[in-house]
Amino acid sequence: MNTQLTPILIQGKPLDQLPSDLYIPPDALRIFLENFEGPLDLLLYLIQRQNFDILNIPIAEITRQYLQYVELMKALHLDLAAEYLLMAAILMEIKSRLLLPVHREDGDNSAPEDPRAKLVQQLQEYARYKQAALDLDALPRLGRDLFTVSASVPEIPKEIMVPNIPWPALLHAMREVMERVAFFTSHQVLREPLSVRERMSLILELLKTPQPIDFITFFNLEEGRAGVVVTLLAILELVKESLIQIIQPQPFDMIQVIRVETL
Repeated sequence: MNTQLTPILIQGKPLDQLPSDLYIPPDALRIFLENFEGPLDLLLYLIQRQNFDILNIPIAEITRQYLQYVELMKALHLDLAAEYLLMAAILMEIKSRLLLPVHREDGDNSAPEDPRAKLVQQLQEYARYKQAALDLDALPRLGRDLFTVSASVPEIPKEIMVPNIPWPALLHAMREVMERVAFFTSHQVLREPLSVRERMSLILELLKTPQPIDFITFFNLEEGRAGVVVTLLAILELVKESLIQIIQPQPFDMIQVIRVETL
């Protein structure tokens, strides 16, 4: 598969070769090493990369690698803090003390002090703090991993349809219903609880027909006064929610109920 590179155009002409008078500074290509936060960070990186035992550090090998990094940082013109040079001096001092013979007095059978002990203690403490920092950084952070969300509730316009029937006419119809209830009064030992919500669903089910239904039809006189009151509350609640409408075609006509969708 042959591929052709798109030539670089300068003032409409392709650039075949670099100009002879083009100046390229010596630091145009710069290699950035992994950033270390200090000499302990670099030393811990060398130990963990080669799986060395932090309690038994091979000082000679670590010192050699550490000095190679220091020389590389100098060659790349990186900012070399004095702490790195101080750590190099400490490593060479520990290496020298390990090479010296241990002088013991007569009768002293105690183990000699390890020159690496203080450095090992510093590395262990630094490793704990570094791991704690990594664990904290892994936790979800607001603005990085989590973002706050705010939403405003829109205002939904709702038209409340007020019945055009005078209240005296509605009360007159209710009085007739209550008078009829008196003829169906009976003693009931057990009574099922009446729910306004259930009665509202029943009324909407009856109003599926496009024809209006007489107001009195919704009342079951056998339920007694409680049933009449629940039915009236259900009708008024549906009117309030603009789901049904109470109408009276002509004065003194029968009051009727109709669904709003069928208007």
